[in-house]
Amino acid sequence: MLASSLLLGGAALADTLRTYSVPPALLYSAHNDDFTVRVRTPGGEWRDVYEYRVQVDTDTKQNASMVYFDFEGSVELEVLKNNGRFDQVLVAPLSSKVRPQRVGAVVRMTLTRPERFSLQFDDDRLHNLHIIAGKPPAPRPAGDDVVYFEPGVHTPPPGLDYFPVKSGQRVYLEGGAVLKGAFDLNGVTDVKISGRGLLWDPGRGIDLDKASNIEISDLILVNSDRKDAARVMNIRNSQDVSVHDLTGFTSGKWSDGINISTSRRVKIQDCYLRVSDDAVVVYAVADCPICRQKAAQTGIPDPNPPGDTADIEVRNMRLWVDVAHALYVGHFGDNADPRTIRNITFDNIDVANLDEDDPDWEGVMAIYSGDGTLIRDVTFSDIRVDRIEEGKLINIVAGNNPRYNKAPGRGIDGVTLRDVTFTGEGLPSASIIKGLSPQTAVKNVTIENLRIGGKPIKEPKDGDIAIGSDVVGLTIR
Repeated sequence: MLASSLLLGGAALADTLRTYSVPPALLYSAHNDDFTVRVRTPGGEWRDVYEYRVQVDTDTKQNASMVYFDFEGSVELEVLKNNGRFDQVLVAPLSSKVRPQRVGAVVRMTLTRPERFSLQFDDDRLHNLHIIAGKPPAPRPAGDDVVYFEPGVHTPPPGLDYFPVKSGQRVYLEGGAVLKGAFDLNGVTDVKISGRGLLWDPGRGIDLDKASNIEISDLILVNSDRKDAARVMNIRNSQDVSVHDLTGFTSGKWSDGINISTSRRVKIQDCYLRVSDDAVVVYAVADCPICRQKAAQTGIPDPNPPGDTADIEVRNMRLWVDVAHALYVGHFGDNADPRTIRNITFDNIDVANLDEDDPDWEGVMAIYSGDGTLIRDVTFSDIRVDRIEEGKLINIVAGNNPRYNKAPGRGIDGVTLRDVTFTGEGLPSASIIKGLSPQTAVKNVTIENLRIGGKPIKEPKDGDIAIGSDVVGLTIR
């Protein structure tokens, strides 16, 4: 830790900085030499920060970079681009207050608050530098139920690819701890996992199933394309879950960020995700297809069958989506046991980039009712979109997609999009709102204060929004 203080009027104002060493076993194998990064408290001694390699974009599988440190007060940061010249450096998301200053080949900036953002040199979005400048996490908890991972590399118990967790445990990853495995929270209650450690290429990431009273915070997760469906987190059949200050990178097939289904009272906030599938998705399907096949083989009925998905809050997020949707509700359900998704809130969210070339999966803000699912009361508010490389801004459909559904949904009723801004940058396709039939309709959609390219949108045509059949009660103001 590095610290300095200045006395002003008798009060001590402290600048503190924590940097974390990389375990020797990863010193060469996990490094990306595209940048050299160092940080200090104002006027203090410079400290080198380890530049991790993070794979991004499942379509191209390129190597970007990531550094992390924690601080309070203010810090100074220097970045040297090692390979080739550059003309400009850009910050993402655009809402960031960071203002880099170039001095020759070096880019310098001062951070006055914790922030997670990206630097693009000459708009290179596949080899950019992600800077995870966090607030210091809470210290290691005390007690008999604490599981502690000290700095260094840790592997799961023999024969497992995950670290088992028991009810009542407090799991703490010290900064500099690197875990080469996942966390399996199956059937547990009253568990907290925290600390500034890394999950390094774990595959599944963090899995919750039939869990309750769970808190996950502060971790950094980096996945490659080594396994399909290598997500940051699955939350299924669970309740009373809090996730905050989490950072995640994925680049594999079906590698969502945070996937929530048949769960209740889930709060996701203050997270940074760069992913190669849906960043945050809310479903009503009981299990993933592979898991469902395994469950069917047992022949044992579930004594506590899954219920609806309800009361989900997603706030204060920064997202970078290399494939698929940013914020997605619906699509998959169980026709034998139709469910409802209700009371879903997305608020204060930056989408730095989105890219998807399959029309069925396009959408920064997307809702699809299929497989007998009814979707009610979804709000998108204070959403800022920097760039849509390819895809849609809005995609709200009640229908029956034969590629993915076995039956129509029961419709969508009650959607609010409020204070949404899109720069207009990129080549987005037309947004869409449409139903299938009076029984599978889109009802009561309100769009308030939508701006595209600085222009307020008052009519569907002004915002390139296609309105299909069976849309009832659409208001734009």
